[in-house]
Amino acid sequence: MVTIHFLPANRSVTVPKGTTVLTAARLAGVTIDSPCNGAVVCGKCAVHLAQDSLHRVEQKGVHQLSKREQLAGMVLACAAEVGGDIVVDVPEGPSERKLKITSHGESVAVALLPHITKTYQAERDVTKVYGGSAELFEEEGDSSGESFGVVVDIGTTTLVVSLVDLNLGVEVASASALNPQSRHAQDVLSRIRMAADEHGMAELHSGVIAEINDLLRQVSVQAGVRRERIYEVVLSGNTCMLHLAAGVNPASLGKYPYTPTLPCGSYLDADQIGIDIARGGLVYLPPIISAYVGADITAGLQAVGLHEEPDSVLFVDIGTNGEMALCHGGRIFATSTAAGPAFEGMNISFGMRAGEGAIERFSFLKDGAVKIKTIGKTEAVGICGSGLMDVVAELVSHGVIGKNGKYLSPEAPGIEPAIARRLVLQEGKPAFLLADQVWLTQKDVRQVQLAKGAIRAGIEFLLREAGVEAASLARVLIAGSFGFHLTASSLTTIGLLPPEVAGKVEFVGNTAKSGGEAFLLNRDARREMARLVTGIEVLELANYPDFDKVFVKCLSF
Repeated sequence: MVTIHFLPANRSVTVPKGTTVLTAARLAGVTIDSPCNGAVVCGKCAVHLAQDSLHRVEQKGVHQLSKREQLAGMVLACAAEVGGDIVVDVPEGPSERKLKITSHGESVAVALLPHITKTYQAERDVTKVYGGSAELFEEEGDSSGESFGVVVDIGTTTLVVSLVDLNLGVEVASASALNPQSRHAQDVLSRIRMAADEHGMAELHSGVIAEINDLLRQVSVQAGVRRERIYEVVLSGNTCMLHLAAGVNPASLGKYPYTPTLPCGSYLDADQIGIDIARGGLVYLPPIISAYVGADITAGLQAVGLHEEPDSVLFVDIGTNGEMALCHGGRIFATSTAAGPAFEGMNISFGMRAGEGAIERFSFLKDGAVKIKTIGKTEAVGICGSGLMDVVAELVSHGVIGKNGKYLSPEAPGIEPAIARRLVLQEGKPAFLLADQVWLTQKDVRQVQLAKGAIRAGIEFLLREAGVEAASLARVLIAGSFGFHLTASSLTTIGLLPPEVAGKVEFVGNTAKSGGEAFLLNRDARREMARLVTGIEVLELANYPDFDKVFVKCLSF
């Protein structure tokens, strides 16, 4: 057995020889960001070892670290197997930095007709609380003036909680945080694999519920609302996130025929899944479209009223899953693509979530100098998704990156001298210097290509299936917290969106939350969307024999 001591948490754990530092950290209750769940592909779990500890670990997958990091005594926690007593210093990770999370989302107006209602009976001095037509419980005295509900947007990376006054139909408080599941598994498939283990499933469920309850405490304090006056929670998220929050194993989503186990468009007991609201309170799960087009998209369609659009309109939630829908001629088509984690800053050398010090905006000035904006206006320490898109778009438009995604030589004609000087070699490979200690490698550019190519391919198949030309689209709605920080020019420059939609792109924000609020405030909206989703035509892209051909074509910048 060996002992591992973690700093600055000052915690120790004794484990068998050969245990990885990451496994030991989890046993000790120490958080180390590992978005790929130990697959040794993201390189985000780097930790420092004391100098006299280095010879007591066997490092595997050290290719993920630069020579400079290795010389500084850094190892990947997921790949470092311990052979003796060691001391590990866990650096502050992106998850500990203050995140910039968008909670605002556009929404069509709905009538105030909540599922939760209350009736005061003066003769008995009690207030009856109803969920639809069913009586849930009674409260002493007249509490009819206090009735609240909550929407929880469970994103793959972030959580947003909105507290709503059901009597007035207004949001009274909101709060957001990192989804703790993202520290262990960066995407849906990784979480499905992690949930296959009983301990992994318990950790994913308990982690997200604990964070939701903490956010509930925050919004309750902000608004001065007692949690026993919160009667309903609407969970808005993709299909896998809803399974994990409800404590239902999502294994069926990972194997054919990809059938959800959790009955959505239904109600659960809040006590049963551990959400801390009124005893007897409800959790509503909006209807889902398919295993990989979830309730967040159902909420988004409600928020923007896509089903009521007379024109051809494309709705895209840009993120790890790349979910999208197209309304045309009274029909709605939907699909999803595995865009991967690049847009969240993962699998990118200096990628990070949208926290302090992340480059979020990037552009070239006329003389070739760079203009950088970081979150918090501090020194650049990394690059988040929106900054990544800006950087690649600028490099493409200024001829630094060719259509095939390769960096051109600094001597290539047409590249301004000031820009050419930033084309450097890092460990013998091409990279572009963004700031003193931040650069973009050729491998990073490939990750962006793969992500944008997947989404563009999904769009192309939707257009083809509906018989719509890109130029005929009246609007393109970009949804999601990440999408809200993008620019239309970046999306068309890198080819994520067809060039024909320039001037038609609108950013509608966090519609998973705003659509969830519509469900909270109007019970008829729930029934309407439950009917609607049964008629949505879902495209399973894996069933198209030419998908690979279209995808490869969509990789081009």
